[in-house]
Amino acid sequence: MKDGHLLTLAMETSCDETAAAVLRDGRTALSNVVSSQIDVHRAFGGVVPEIASRCHLERINAVADRALADAGIGFGDVDLIGVTQGPGLVGALLIGLATAKAYALALGKPIVGVHHIKAHICAAYIEHASLAPPFLALVVSGGHTDLVRVSGYNAYTVLGRTRDDAAGEAFDKAARALGLPYPGGPAIDDAAQNGDARAVAFKRALLEKDSLDFSFSGVKTGVLNYLNTERQAGRAVKVADVAASFRESVVEVLVAKTLRAAEMHGETQVVMAGGVAANSRLRAAMDEACRAKGLRLYRPSPALCTDNAAMVGTAAYFKYAEEGADDLDLDAFPNLPL
Repeated sequence: MKDGHLLTLAMETSCDETAAAVLRDGRTALSNVVSSQIDVHRAFGGVVPEIASRCHLERINAVADRALADAGIGFGDVDLIGVTQGPGLVGALLIGLATAKAYALALGKPIVGVHHIKAHICAAYIEHASLAPPFLALVVSGGHTDLVRVSGYNAYTVLGRTRDDAAGEAFDKAARALGLPYPGGPAIDDAAQNGDARAVAFKRALLEKDSLDFSFSGVKTGVLNYLNTERQAGRAVKVADVAASFRESVVEVLVAKTLRAAEMHGETQVVMAGGVAANSRLRAAMDEACRAKGLRLYRPSPALCTDNAAMVGTAAYFKYAEEGADDLDLDAFPNLPL
């Protein structure tokens, strides 16, 4: 502890970002270092798990050193080690866990394993000092699309989730079909800036009445069918229009389901979390819709929406405060449930 503050060194290696951060008292990020592997995986059109693991192994110690240096502290000042234990790629998770456990053992400091999706939700605490449970969280990423009621700092209830493709997965697949580069989400968002969102009438899958689940496989298939039809007919495809129309179809469902969940469960605060929460159209549409309904919206900066370690440090802090430390036999769980 330094100057009466608890300092957490956190690490995140669940997928293709090698990240480390230092948090003061759980809500103030003193550093947040991310080493991206996007350029490495772009040649393959997606994340290659074995390559991701090797990159984490090569980079994790240097990234942790940089996080400490940026925060102006040394290993001796660290009070708590936080690390993602799942869900994610098992090989990638194990690199972060092994490193975190080595630091905890060498320093004689407590270690806390963190759920990756809970960490995404906790990212909102860093930039919004007034935010406290209860609230509703929309988690949208490459592997998850969930509506979660957060009734306490460590109390999460899933209200709805995707039945097939996650929103981010659908963005990646649509981008690939359109010939846009990896990663697909930002590529779709960029292309859509110059497109007409009304050009192509893709269906919105709202499912059964009052259902808070999602389904995006249909609209993804709709993109593929539209492209095949247009190309077989010899008509030129306007990529920007398709991107904008597809993006709008996903955003409308995400916003509608979120507002419905808030109404059904009496929530007045809404948090956006996950990589897709950085999407410009989703951020604007959710802001407009929440204002119209009198809901308070909390949106982390785009850098805190994508995978990072600051969010892991915040989640570790709150878990440690209520539940204490984990044992050093902490393991990785690639399908860890929320």
